[in-house]
Amino acid sequence: ADMWRAVAAAAASAPARALCRAPPPLHPSPRRQAVSVAVSPAAGLADERVETRVAGLGPGQPVTLRAVAADERGCLFQSCAHYRADGRGELHLGTDASHGGDYTGVEPMGLFWSLAPAGMEKPYQRLVPRSTGTPMKVEMLVHEGHSQPGAIPGPVVAKAEVERWFTAPGVRRIRLKEGGVRGSLFLPPGDGPFPGVIDMYGDEGGLIEFRSSLLATRGFAALSLPYFDFEDLPKVMKEFKLEYFEEAARFLQRHPKVKGPGVGVIGTGKGAELGLSMITFLPEVVAAVSVSGCSSNTVADLHYGDMTLPGLRFDMNKVSVSDTGVFDTFEALDDPTNPANSPCTIPIEKAEGHFLLVVGEDDRMWKSSLYAELAIGRLRQHGKENFELLSYPGAGHRIDPPSTPFCQVAMDRVLGVPVLGGGESKAHAHAQEHSWGKIQEFLHLHLG
Repeated sequence: ADMWRAVAAAAASAPARALCRAPPPLHPSPRRQAVSVAVSPAAGLADERVETRVAGLGPGQPVTLRAVAADERGCLFQSCAHYRADGRGELHLGTDASHGGDYTGVEPMGLFWSLAPAGMEKPYQRLVPRSTGTPMKVEMLVHEGHSQPGAIPGPVVAKAEVERWFTAPGVRRIRLKEGGVRGSLFLPPGDGPFPGVIDMYGDEGGLIEFRSSLLATRGFAALSLPYFDFEDLPKVMKEFKLEYFEEAARFLQRHPKVKGPGVGVIGTGKGAELGLSMITFLPEVVAAVSVSGCSSNTVADLHYGDMTLPGLRFDMNKVSVSDTGVFDTFEALDDPTNPANSPCTIPIEKAEGHFLLVVGEDDRMWKSSLYAELAIGRLRQHGKENFELLSYPGAGHRIDPPSTPFCQVAMDRVLGVPVLGGGESKAHAHAQEHSWGKIQEFLHLHLG
């Protein structure tokens, strides 16, 4: 923890602390000893579990545990769960079940993955780090009695602060302007060489680095690659040239810290689909992780030399809007199985490398389970078994590293409206934890 503390010295303290102080009780109930909450490790990596223990309570005493965090803009997120102390007046979130609040059951990390915008904040915001160099600070509070989410909780009897880091000490972040390629390269500590991975997100655009920094912490040379709405890249998704992605793959493959001969790619949504095109057409790419991707090219035409893959279109007439104003785009994408749309299909059977397809069966953004089935059918039709499928019941669209807060509905940056991503919080959280280990195994297996 000392090592983390040294790195943390420069980090700004979160505004959450001032906002979650509760006034002391006027008539404190008699207690044998002071209540304490201990979270271990107090400073650690964001993809690791923590142990939370409470001591000094009365036998069977009801308490509400609450987590409070703020993002870089000062937006407040919180979660809560109801517990009862055991006969010794103790609680351990690794073995004791929550009886209510934002989740139920034994969920050691439930307070983290159920963090959601506080009542006074705009709804439908994601808690994702924009800076990987400072930790997310989470205050853990123990309140007397059981209070419902959104209600004013009882008096605070104990609290502790946890730091969740997205990069380990020694990981280097290098901002790129290499030819046409933009982004950030994260290198693990040590001489290497390391397996190289290109990391891309979806149609929100810009530079999203937290998965890349965690991959570097786990021993990969990870290139966080934006492809629109960043610096001098195109502002919108109109059309793409695969040559941009080819340049990025060659840059990574030739980097002295990167182990050859090939590199991998991991992508979510539109980024996953671009990853499928990369492994299909670029010999440098030998392993592709597709998270909630489509097996056809979508929205923007993709050019490579003289070849063009047209994009499947969204039909806004097929978007349904709920009474609360949430947009459901599940039926809106053109049908990839329609023969008229066959020119959009990515010919993944041409790929020499290996595929890992990760899907949530309750993805409401689009039909990623169907798209994975179509991809597997196409590979098998050509006598190929170079794929693995991870299909998670109850998981939604955006399957991120472990304990990333679940967000069933999120503001769409392009449309400016809330869009349904689907999923149920507990199943989605378990999918994130399980898939993260499997993704690393897959990349190590095929990249060395």
